[in-house]
Amino acid sequence: MQYVAIPLLFGFLTGFAGKRKGSSFLIWFLVGAVVPVIGLVAVLFSRNENDDPRRECPRCGNLLPITAQVCLRCGEDMEYPDELVAPKAYGD
Repeated sequence: MQYVAIPLLFGFLTGFAGKRKGSSFLIWFLVGAVVPVIGLVAVLFSRNENDDPRRECPRCGNLLPITAQVCLRCGEDMEYPDELVAPKAYGD
């Protein structure tokens, strides 16, 4: 029983921490379940994607990470922006 409970516990803890930092819950859940302690440490030291600068698509107004080259909503190919948008707050 403990061989199932421990990976699930670490999977959920790692998944919630990853989601809070702006990443995918499922991916971090799998990492935490497969390598329990190492996965949890990795998510705690990973970057917070919510703090990344954003830019606005000139065509549709969608907010995208600064690293995005193409708008996922309308397909607009974007140049490097002159102006950045503040990072989104947690829970937006």
